[in-house]
Amino acid sequence: MGRRFVDQRRRDRYYRAAQREGLRSRAAFKLAHLAGRFPIFAVGDRVLDLGAAPGGWSIVARDLVGPRGSVVAVDPRRIEPVEGIHVVHGRVGDLNLPARLGPARFDAVLSDMSPSISGAYATDHARSVDLVRGAFALAQEVLRPGGSFVAKVFAGDLVDDLVAQLAPSFARLARTKPPASRAGSSEIYLVGLGFRGGRPAPVATPDPPATAMSRVPSHI
Repeated sequence: MGRRFVDQRRRDRYYRAAQREGLRSRAAFKLAHLAGRFPIFAVGDRVLDLGAAPGGWSIVARDLVGPRGSVVAVDPRRIEPVEGIHVVHGRVGDLNLPARLGPARFDAVLSDMSPSISGAYATDHARSVDLVRGAFALAQEVLRPGGSFVAKVFAGDLVDDLVAQLAPSFARLARTKPPASRAGSSEIYLVGLGFRGGRPAPVATPDPPATAMSRVPSHI
C-alpha cells in the first residue's frame, strides 16, 4: 500500500468516522445515505448482503432492520463474527448458493461487490457490470415481490444497457452516487424498488402455420 494512499485515507473524514464508530469500512456511510434517501429497508426485514466483507454494510443493515429483522452476509473471504449477522462463505454464481440461503425470501438484496482491479478501465468496468448481473440473477431467485435491490457498478458505456436490463423488473430504478464515494471514484449505485418478482416469462412463440403435409389425415 503506497504512502500517498495511506496519507489520503487518514485525511478522509469518512474513513476516520468509520474507524471512530467501529463501522469496519467507510462504505457503511454509503449504504446509510442510500437508506436515508430511498425506502430500501423496513424494521423486521430480511436482508442479503453480497460481497459483504469486511461487514460494514451488514452492520448498517442490521441496525436499520432491528432485532426483529435478519441479515445474511455472503463472501468467499472471512468476515469477523458480529452479533445479529449470519455469515455464509460462498461466491455469487455458485449454483448451490440459493439453497444454502434457505427457503425464506429476502426483502432486500445488496451488492457492494467490486472486481479485482486490473488497471485497464474498460476491463474493470465490464467486470463490474458482470458482477451486478450476477447479483441480479441471484436476486431474481431469492428476492420477494416488492423488495429492493442495490448494487454498485463502475460508470461506463455498458451501464445504459445494464439499466435497460434491470428496469423492467422494478417499479422504480434510480442511479445515484453517495457523498461518501470518493470524488475521483467512478462508482455509482443502482437502486431498484418494488421488485416485480421472478424471472421474466419466456416469450410464447406461435405454432407454425399448417403445411399441406400437416393437414393430411393421420389415417391415410
